[in-house]
Amino acid sequence: MNLWPIGNCQVSALVDSAGRFVWGCVPRVDGDPAFCALLGDGEPETGYWSIDLEDRVSTTQGYLRNTPILVTTHMDDRGNGIEITDFCPRFSREGRVYRPTSYVRIVRPIGSPRIRIALRVATDWGTPTERTQGSNHIRYLMTQQTLRLTTDAPVGHIAAEQWFRLERPIHMFLGPDESFAGVLSEASRAMLERTTHEWHHWVRGLATPVEWQAVVIRAAITLKLCQHEETGAIVAALTTSLPEHADSGRNWDYRYCWIRDAYYTVQALNRLGALDVLEGYLEYLRNIVDAARGGHIQPLYGVGGEATLVERIETKLPGYRAMGPVRVGNQAYEQIQHDAYGQIVLSDVQAFFDTRLFRMSGVEDFHSLERVGERAWAKYDQPDAGLWELRTKSHVHTYSAAMCWAACDRLANAAQALGLEERRAFWQERADLMRETIEQSAWREETQRMSATFGGDDLDASIIQLLDLRFLSPDDPRFRSTLDAVEKGLRRGSHMLRYATEDDFGLPHTAFNVCTFWLIEALYVTGRHEDARALFEEMVARCTPAGLLSEDIDPNTGELWGNYPQTYSLVGLINCAVLLSKPWSAVR
Repeated sequence: MNLWPIGNCQVSALVDSAGRFVWGCVPRVDGDPAFCALLGDGEPETGYWSIDLEDRVSTTQGYLRNTPILVTTHMDDRGNGIEITDFCPRFSREGRVYRPTSYVRIVRPIGSPRIRIALRVATDWGTPTERTQGSNHIRYLMTQQTLRLTTDAPVGHIAAEQWFRLERPIHMFLGPDESFAGVLSEASRAMLERTTHEWHHWVRGLATPVEWQAVVIRAAITLKLCQHEETGAIVAALTTSLPEHADSGRNWDYRYCWIRDAYYTVQALNRLGALDVLEGYLEYLRNIVDAARGGHIQPLYGVGGEATLVERIETKLPGYRAMGPVRVGNQAYEQIQHDAYGQIVLSDVQAFFDTRLFRMSGVEDFHSLERVGERAWAKYDQPDAGLWELRTKSHVHTYSAAMCWAACDRLANAAQALGLEERRAFWQERADLMRETIEQSAWREETQRMSATFGGDDLDASIIQLLDLRFLSPDDPRFRSTLDAVEKGLRRGSHMLRYATEDDFGLPHTAFNVCTFWLIEALYVTGRHEDARALFEEMVARCTPAGLLSEDIDPNTGELWGNYPQTYSLVGLINCAVLLSKPWSAVR
């Protein structure tokens, strides 16, 4: 999997190893894919944007330092080549963040290259668009909107997809159907400079560890790209329907905001001091909580807060490497997943303590969160689909119960910060009762381990998270025996399965990357420092050339599978690097 994300927190694109745009949705991440060749097979008819060099023999790619701006260089065997700079503009302008639904490509000649440009915008999930042409632009008539390519390259050459000699830099701006104001070349270079500066400024504010800085920075930038900045929502991934393993049918649409995934994302970025992501997400979350009015919280919502995400199959696209189906929407929005109540409170509780925030949470926010706590109290010992979103099974999941406990426990902390002693005592009493129930119901004396469910004796990697939640401590014998059982039962070489039992689609064949990172954290805090470091270095080596990870990995071949880039996996990279790195004092 060799894909390079670019974006501006409004739109994004994935660029393949040939420098082609093969995935990108408009007008936002969960929209219609103008570029959909990623979900095709062989040579696609439509849905890509290629810039080819005649007689190309080599290609190199890399990001401009500390940015999501990609530079692709093609060379032939005579020393001729092209340098392509791809980015989505994003910078402050007139007191607002300028992040248009737009892509910019700048092509610079090296020597005397001949190139061919093919821009084939798709619509309605795989249908070629009709187009119209002007003297300096081409319009692509998508069903819901029209995109306009403005360029100083020969428009006829692009429309005809013919080869031509590139003798000067050319600039292409694909965006809304509006006349481009200003000189395109000057504006493109200015946007590149300002976008570069904006990302440099953002990265400069990160509190990175001294080791694995490049890994952490790339993961942080990409997590930022997964935030829909207009609303603050954070999507689980930029893609849909990349299968969890070959021909698995486990093809899901991850372009939505899971309460759980977003919690882990802000938790990781908080460790780096990227508070802008937290603040944006909390605004989104408060709207979700207000709309629920003390009732049911869904596991996921649309980036605009949409509650209904009907799942359907699009048949015009064969799927990644022809491994369909291609799913749009996600039926999980109808599921019951009680852990969401804990993740809402855990995401918000920092705002009662962190004086760096522009807007700290107050008494009214606390009372709003209490409604979430009431749901956690009512549902913690009730069956749900669990964090792995089982579609045909329901249990009382220990992970969900512990998350609900955390909601009440942290509400007690928030009440104490606000000086509300009566409410502190109220929520602490509930948390203590919940803890007692969970400990009695999940502990299996005969096997000396915590079970993943109240009713069985199940192994599940999520039980390791009892450590992160502070439900169990590293030196608790119950945690150590549980960790030993989980590692023995679910570890496959250097990778961890979520579980090793059949689900709705049979036995899982791939390991879940974030579970391996959970194992690394647990190994480290229980004293196995060298094991943790060796395993982390191996996971870093599994990253794509772009420095990123997808959701899953084949433990036998090391091949990456699943949606990409996946926030869970990037969170794992950050958390483990921060935990394992030597301190800055060691080098200063």
